[in-house]
Amino acid sequence: MAMKRAVFLDRDGVINRKAAKGGYVTRWEEFQFLPGVAQAISLLNRAGWSVIVISNQRCVAKGLLTIAELESLHRKMREALEGEGARLDAIYYCPHDKDPPCDCRKPLPGMLLTAAEEHQIDLKSSWMVGDADSDMEAGRSAGCRTLRIIETPPTQGTSAHCFAQTLFDASGKILASGW
Repeated sequence: MAMKRAVFLDRDGVINRKAAKGGYVTRWEEFQFLPGVAQAISLLNRAGWSVIVISNQRCVAKGLLTIAELESLHRKMREALEGEGARLDAIYYCPHDKDPPCDCRKPLPGMLLTAAEEHQIDLKSSWMVGDADSDMEAGRSAGCRTLRIIETPPTQGTSAHCFAQTLFDASGKILASGW
């Protein structure tokens, strides 16, 4: 079976608006897609990329929502995207707290490695798109190219291969990269 390439997406800050600092998106009513997200995912789908969400969801460990509630929120997110012609191939999340350490919580690459194994993904031909250093570190550790969603790219001290302001801009850069 041929290996596929994927674009791994962090959720909060890439697909949807982040909660206020220290807060978490725990209900569908709080979930707000960022502009151009469905179009970006649809473009990647049409170009043959697998699109997989890789998200730390510490709010589960904090007791702010259950696994069932998180999966319901993800099902609604998936359905809303599908209604716009955008498909997510899979969603992986780490429900654990920072302590004790686990293998799946970003910045460790555990979720990417699991996704690669389960979906026959060639990590060296894939991208990790996120809005935090932990996303970039996880992507690099897994062997992916990295793209950071950030308002103003820093002039130094970052581990991302490239930058974009939105997921829509990021999808254009990935598709144009020939990577």
